[in-house]
Amino acid sequence: MGLVLVLIAFVDVVAASNVVAGLEGERGEVAVPTWLFLITGGAVIAASAMLSMLMTDRQFIRAYHDWSRRPSIPRGDTLLALVGTVGALLSGLALVLVVYTGFTGPQLGSASFAVLFVFVGVRSALTIIAYLFGNPWPTINPWRRVVELVPNGFAEYPNVGRWPAVVALLALIWIEIVAPVSEAPAVLAWGVVGYTIYTIAGAVLFSPDDWFRQADPISLWFRFYGAVGPFQRGDAGWELRSPGARLGETDLVTDLSGVAFVVLLVWELTYSGFIVTAPGVTTVETLVRVGLPPVFAYLFLLISGYALFLAAYWLASRRARRRSGTYLSVRYLALRFAPPLLGIAAGYHLAHYFNFFVALSPSLWTAMVSPLSPPPPAAFTQVVLPGWADLLEIGFVLAGHVLAIWVAHATSFELFPGRLQAIRSQFPFIAVMVLYTMASLWLLSLPTTEAVYVQA
Repeated sequence: MGLVLVLIAFVDVVAASNVVAGLEGERGEVAVPTWLFLITGGAVIAASAMLSMLMTDRQFIRAYHDWSRRPSIPRGDTLLALVGTVGALLSGLALVLVVYTGFTGPQLGSASFAVLFVFVGVRSALTIIAYLFGNPWPTINPWRRVVELVPNGFAEYPNVGRWPAVVALLALIWIEIVAPVSEAPAVLAWGVVGYTIYTIAGAVLFSPDDWFRQADPISLWFRFYGAVGPFQRGDAGWELRSPGARLGETDLVTDLSGVAFVVLLVWELTYSGFIVTAPGVTTVETLVRVGLPPVFAYLFLLISGYALFLAAYWLASRRARRRSGTYLSVRYLALRFAPPLLGIAAGYHLAHYFNFFVALSPSLWTAMVSPLSPPPPAAFTQVVLPGWADLLEIGFVLAGHVLAIWVAHATSFELFPGRLQAIRSQFPFIAVMVLYTMASLWLLSLPTTEAVYVQA
């Protein structure tokens, strides 16, 4: 497990739908027709909106979000410390193996330990573990363990919040699209080396606490996805909570840079799904025809789409303040209603990567059994999923949407004393959540293809 946990640290913790298409194969025609996607989605979305209007029992809402249990495990603290130490050692070993096999192993993505481990083991499985269970990254982060062994904290972290993590994640998403990291293991290995130098240098300069809490995109990625899960680390240690309860707390998103990172988690999945569909391919080809180089066409699409997602959320915050007639600022409403969007991000990620992980898990196991002397490429097999597996994608997206609506509903009743005021404040945020969710369902209903103009 420690091996599976380290990889997220690598360059490709970012959007990877083209990797899904490349490793798993193009999806072709989807078994579930578009009308079923949209009708089913519309029905669940309407039901969740009704829930937000009818569930007005503040005591029940508060009880759901305040419920917690701390598992009673004999010598639990000692056991957790031991697991953390072993996990850190294994994650460090995995980091070395990814770099070594990337340079020396077979230069074929579908038969490479480095590529399979990064994309199947971490990009898929570890992120799923984070939002279904809890955030494992602080326990196994190999770079933090290294930095804590050397002098650090030579400069004070500047007052820039989490904007460095936002910019870094945007850069990683773009690099993952335009560089052949899933097809050329050596390129991936160079990316891992570069990221290692970058994150260790930052943590040594500013201290590991500041760097990994504010500026490191991988740590922030897991922190936010892990907030969706039921296992949370509190002052008294690990505790079991209601799913999504952590999303209603004020210390998760504390400034606008945190809002920007949350919205980016939603957008990067939408973006990576869009560019491997026919409309996305047409858009990229149009940008290239008007004179943009392909690499900048992808960058333009990445940034412009992200700006639209941010603008939609900010507009919802302004409308919520106007509709509720509150004295609370637009900025404060944006901070409080951003964490529920993580439910949508988690649902879309699960829809995007669950089938991918199941299909390629035999290949991952083959690579992990013998990373230094891999078998021939023919030994790396896949699971052929039945057609009804597409239905799971609908369910995952809608489950994330319902969780997001519920947390937003609870947040509004915490902020506003009046029932009608609380309900009215939700409508703009529900509208933007519907926009994000319907975009996800639409993309899932389309066949996938290879992204155009990218290196293979």
